[in-house]
Amino acid sequence: MTAATEMSDAVRQPLVVGIAGGSGSGKTTVVAEIVRAIGADRVTVLHQDSYYRDNSHLPPEERARLNYDHPDAFDTPLLVRHLEALRRGEAVECPVYDFTTHSRRPETEHKPARAVIVVEGILILYEPELRRLMDIRIFVDADADVRLIRRLQRDVAERGRTVESVIRQYVATVRPMHLEFVQPSMRYADVIIPEGGYNRVAVEMVVARIKAAVG
Repeated sequence: MTAATEMSDAVRQPLVVGIAGGSGSGKTTVVAEIVRAIGADRVTVLHQDSYYRDNSHLPPEERARLNYDHPDAFDTPLLVRHLEALRRGEAVECPVYDFTTHSRRPETEHKPARAVIVVEGILILYEPELRRLMDIRIFVDADADVRLIRRLQRDVAERGRTVESVIRQYVATVRPMHLEFVQPSMRYADVIIPEGGYNRVAVEMVVARIKAAVG
């Protein structure tokens, strides 16, 4: 990045891009493509998953039984404050969530304000206070069976879950909450990407729109 670009990014209000969609829909792939195309030094990413409420005061067994796919599971006011700060050009300290213990870690992750702020998560379009802060709203769609397989692979490999626990959680909360909250929020999207990150044409169009906006 040139000195002129750095100066321009510093005075221009960041472009906020919201990326929603069901668990396993391909949001991470779309985010990765945006970061690759725009440049990691010009994009800051906020993950809604980082803003799960801290339940460390509860016994582990009770934490495991909570509904993590309901809007109340997230500390949305904190995410809103952080997004507002980034829009003002201020850095924030993002929580770090431990999915194995269902609690926040003591450390935080420094998130600087950059030209593009991407906020992604299953329920970001459901929340009006988050929607009002977004310049571009995207919903990543995918078939339910594809989403389940991706979630199963991710949670076993990355989050220390068993196959049985993932399936049990999917049946008990993930699918019902998707139908009640996530899927209906698609109506707030400016752009809907079918087939997730595998829809190259749609992803390239989104990237081109962001590039045009930030220069």
